[in-house]
Amino acid sequence: MPRQLGMLIPADHAQRLVLNDEVHARPYAQVEAPERVAFLALLSGDSGSGAAPHALARLFERMGRPVPRLDVPHVSADLGAFRLIWERHTEFASYTFFCRGDAGAPFASSALDAVPADWLEALPGETIVATQVAVAKAPGPIPAAREIAQSFADNPIVGAAVASGAACVFTDFRIHPDRMSRFLLLDRGLGRYQAGRIVQRLLEIETYRMMALLAFPVARRVGSEISAAERTLSALTERMAGAGTEDEPQLLNELTRLAASVERSVSASKYRFGAARAYHELTRDRIRGLREERIPGLQTIGEFMERRLAPAMNTCESMAKRQDELSARIARSSDLLRTRVDVEREQQNLQMLAQMNRRAKLQLRLQETVEGLSVAAITYYAVGLIGYLAKAAKSFGIHFEPDLVTGISIPIVAVLVMLGVRHIRKTVMRAS
Repeated sequence: MPRQLGMLIPADHAQRLVLNDEVHARPYAQVEAPERVAFLALLSGDSGSGAAPHALARLFERMGRPVPRLDVPHVSADLGAFRLIWERHTEFASYTFFCRGDAGAPFASSALDAVPADWLEALPGETIVATQVAVAKAPGPIPAAREIAQSFADNPIVGAAVASGAACVFTDFRIHPDRMSRFLLLDRGLGRYQAGRIVQRLLEIETYRMMALLAFPVARRVGSEISAAERTLSALTERMAGAGTEDEPQLLNELTRLAASVERSVSASKYRFGAARAYHELTRDRIRGLREERIPGLQTIGEFMERRLAPAMNTCESMAKRQDELSARIARSSDLLRTRVDVEREQQNLQMLAQMNRRAKLQLRLQETVEGLSVAAITYYAVGLIGYLAKAAKSFGIHFEPDLVTGISIPIVAVLVMLGVRHIRKTVMRAS
């Protein structure tokens, strides 16, 4: 009996199946001309991210279909009147609706026409992208740009041949009176999955460019804040050059407040600028995936983005860089001022130590003077006692002169007292 290899392989990692299925989690839709595609991306935030799945459940109940799992990031279903792909992203939720079109004007009807209007109005979040893609069969040769522009309210359009010439894409990147932007995809020999991939890339280009541009208003606001902070820093630096010791604590306090203000600005904008870099790179990647070929007289989508989107992203990068440079300048100024304060403090400490040294010397001299007086006083009293003893001895019949004994004892007692005082002082010093 052949062995079952699965029984011989070590146990699976807890996330193995989840990680393996991640690459299959968002399959491309099958699209075949004529087709109408409508796409909504709604900024949900923390509160809306939980409300979006419940809104999706209400739609399935409304259409009489089983409610899908709400804990998954991707749902794809055929609801009869239209097909739906729902995706949950970090900052937004997206809804893509597909329905069959007709051979009439590309944007005469929309896939949203089949979606319940009250359900659409009640969707949680704020619309950041609303676009529709009309997929139509190419009528032989590529139509003239003037003819294509009629579908875009005669606005200037951009476009290119994509997928090695198997299709053409046109758009004006404008929001029309129906509050939606437009893409026209002319099928010149696409397969259903290939058409689905192109539609997905177009929707992602529109979504990621808008998400990247969310950082642009932040960059403008941060720019004015940085300019004001730079002026303040320049004024503080000039004051530092001529400041005295008494002014340095106030300057350090003002620098600290300025540093806190700049760091607060950095914290508030750092995520947005980082997200803008990521979304911009995703936009460029999706444009590269189109494999554009120029149509005479038209800008390609890639050229349009490099001319219009890239400057905004460069502004965001510049503001992020200025923030970092300003933080570094403030840190250097603070370090310089702290060094000055530390040097002043060390000089003050040296002066205090010198004063303490002088005081110690004075105390030593005073102590030596006191010791001399102490020796004299003790000698005086001791010699007085010896004089009394000599007089008492003479009264007992011992024959010597008390005054002579007293005079002889003076130097002896003085030397002994001096030696004793020195011994006591040395003993105390050793003990301390």
